[in-house]
Amino acid sequence: MRYQRPIGTQDVTPEVAPEWRFVEESFRQLAARYGYGELRTPVFEDTDLFLRSVGQETDIASKEMYTFEDRGGRSMTLRAEGTAPAVRAYLENHLDRTDKQRLVKLYYIVPIFRYDRPQAGRYRQHHQLGLEAIGSSEPAVDAEVISLAWNFYAQMGLTGLSLLINSVGCPACAPPYVDKLKQALAPALPQLCESCRRRYVENPLRMLDCKICHDYMAPAPKLIEELCEECESHLGGVLAALDALGIPHEIDHTIVRGLDYYTKTAFEFQIEGIGAQSALGGGGRYDGLVEKCGGPPTPGVGLGIGLERVLLARQQLGQAVTGTAGFPAREGVFIVALGEAVWIEALKLLQELRRAGVKAELDYRRRSMKAQLRFADNEQFAQAIILGEDELAKGIVGLKDLATGEQVEVGRTDLSSRLGPA
Repeated sequence: MRYQRPIGTQDVTPEVAPEWRFVEESFRQLAARYGYGELRTPVFEDTDLFLRSVGQETDIASKEMYTFEDRGGRSMTLRAEGTAPAVRAYLENHLDRTDKQRLVKLYYIVPIFRYDRPQAGRYRQHHQLGLEAIGSSEPAVDAEVISLAWNFYAQMGLTGLSLLINSVGCPACAPPYVDKLKQALAPALPQLCESCRRRYVENPLRMLDCKICHDYMAPAPKLIEELCEECESHLGGVLAALDALGIPHEIDHTIVRGLDYYTKTAFEFQIEGIGAQSALGGGGRYDGLVEKCGGPPTPGVGLGIGLERVLLARQQLGQAVTGTAGFPAREGVFIVALGEAVWIEALKLLQELRRAGVKAELDYRRRSMKAQLRFADNEQFAQAIILGEDELAKGIVGLKDLATGEQVEVGRTDLSSRLGPA
């Protein structure tokens, strides 16, 4: 072949699209049930939006963003994460002004672009199911976002799930902790990996979740023990709400997430059995991000779920959509048109059925009756409408049940009442 898809991307073909559609629609329906409205933002944004929000020293900004200069000389970046564009849209479209007391609740399903080493469940173009709740500092809102994800994973049939939670503090208590962290890890600095030595200067918290240097992190103080009174109270409120909702959780001092805008709550969902990339999604609170993007001080909390990770986990657990899981095994009708004289009538019937909401198709290659019926059966159509010159003259069609093989003659005017559901 002359052309191939770029490294770290994938094609979603008709054979696997039903599984994607099932996961996406399940998330949409659940988000709507929780009162979240759909948000769609451009696939590229001003580069400074990401640099200002995620932090210039983060791995995303320094190594992973797809950045380009447009024809007007402006620096643009393909969507590197979901929260910053959502906050920009929240401010630009004045979503905060519709009701000053209103908690703005948004969801989105979007492609994310990161230049990273491709692995199972990790792509350079991957897809994220996201939530943002903007306008409340109430700990129960953190718990609601987490509970939606927890219920979504359960709906996807995923087991072996763990919710790991931590607090990364706030501008009052995080900087003193970072100083203590650097002091504690300074003796081990020569033994740390290259990334951690860089993070020691640029983003010390990220050293805590390094898989390579995990053993060197033992002397690190626990951030949860260094929280200010406000952050400690907030974390207690989140944990109490999770207990009330019956969602099991575990404090993990290494959960810090990788973005500068996180404050207070940080959490991650992990699952067993899908290899090294065990994280299904995560998120946290970002009480300073709206202000950093030019708005008034406004609290917020969000979540991102890796769609490909969910698909991988469902596949590993045998939960992927089959004929009876989410979509019917057989649906729609296939029109078997036999002979030139009936072709125009078959086209009219095809249009009529589609307008009535019935999935319908015919064979534009005009093969034999046997070949058409074989194709219709292989493609899991429920019924076949057989239309030949004799049927046309009598005002009838042959209606064949492709599951049982039973065939009956049906009047052309009675056809719609005999077809299965669309």
